[in-house]
Amino acid sequence: MHAWPTPQVPQLPGFPAAVPVRVHDSSTGELVEAAPGPQARLYACGITPYDATHIGHANTYVAFDLLVRAWLDAGKDVVYVSNVTDVDDPLLERAEATGVDWRELAASQTALFREDMTALGVIPPRTWTGAVESVPEVAQAVAAMVESGAAYRVPLEPGAGGQTPDLGDVYADLTADPRFGTVARLDREQALATFAERGGDPARPGKKDALDPLLWRRERPGEPAWDGGPLGSGRPGWHVECAVIARDGLGLAAGERFDVQGGGSDLLFPHHEMSTSHLRVLCPTPAGDEPAGARTHVHAGLVGYEGEKMSKSLGNLVLVSSLREAGHDPMAIRLALLAQHYRTEWDWDEKSLPAAEARLARWRDAVSGNGGPSADVTLAAVRAALANDLDAPAALAAVDAWAEESLDPSRDTSADEEGAPGVLARLMNALLGVRI
Repeated sequence: MHAWPTPQVPQLPGFPAAVPVRVHDSSTGELVEAAPGPQARLYACGITPYDATHIGHANTYVAFDLLVRAWLDAGKDVVYVSNVTDVDDPLLERAEATGVDWRELAASQTALFREDMTALGVIPPRTWTGAVESVPEVAQAVAAMVESGAAYRVPLEPGAGGQTPDLGDVYADLTADPRFGTVARLDREQALATFAERGGDPARPGKKDALDPLLWRRERPGEPAWDGGPLGSGRPGWHVECAVIARDGLGLAAGERFDVQGGGSDLLFPHHEMSTSHLRVLCPTPAGDEPAGARTHVHAGLVGYEGEKMSKSLGNLVLVSSLREAGHDPMAIRLALLAQHYRTEWDWDEKSLPAAEARLARWRDAVSGNGGPSADVTLAAVRAALANDLDAPAALAAVDAWAEESLDPSRDTSADEEGAPGVLARLMNALLGVRI
């Protein structure tokens, strides 16, 4: 699958090697270095392509774009991988409800997502893989889990299974992973309730444990299905799809870890818990060694609308494409997102965009001249803010302070530096993704 074009990322003066980027680890609650080595590897879970791209989606991908930009500024080799879940129950349900072929819906919404990410200046993943194109690799991985005893079959209801109804749905046996539960750290009651709320099937008859997740769903009448070899015809489960795409896209060897797994906060459980568990099983390590998977799990807060959860059923989705069509500058949309810390839960309202548009206008005015206040302090402040858990509001405040000083008609200009506005413009672009 082809991603969107890579925006230009200007080089900035100075090399901030002494300021490691630290992020909040959702598993431990601690602030940790995001990528201790010269290479930084990120897997950010992608969209299921319907209702794309609403402000909540944009908030998540702009947040991880900040992380990528901070890593690039530090001179790291960034390997960023993501996916598109272009076949899944919610997508199929939306296609049926709207009378659109599911492939058409997925293709059109994926294309719209590309356009929105391009407009918002988001750096694309190095590898961007759709669930459909990953089916052969996922089927092979699930078959290996069955063979090793880490997965099992559950009998089908009458009419399911196509030509081989004797081959059941395949579920992961979570007892094969003694570290299951260490990502979200929920107690069993919380885990069961959240699993049921977020697409799980704890009451499915025939499962060994209520929390065991689906790996391969056998063919059902009217549903898309692919040849799964020894698994029978069907399609992948969501969690194992991400595990396999992350493994292959990041080039993980047996037992190898990567730096950050990210997504919206609603993915911590069950999705990241389950996909990490599958990675541990698929990339086993010798006893006593660190397990496979992400060292750090990072999650963006969810965005509501005027006190309500954003949802199609409530008719309150704020779409990036609609804002763009209404004539709003994508850079103002991006600034409205950056005004909130990525981990906070917040509401988009009628004040979000006007405030961002006013800020964007001030910044553009401030960098329009040839000379201005030194950029050194501001550059250091922005770098320090991003290194401190991607604190975009603090970074914006540092740029605001420079702009206010630059635009103050009563200030002493004798110490102005020629070219300082150009450094600020490059800073806004390279670190914050705001093109001036």
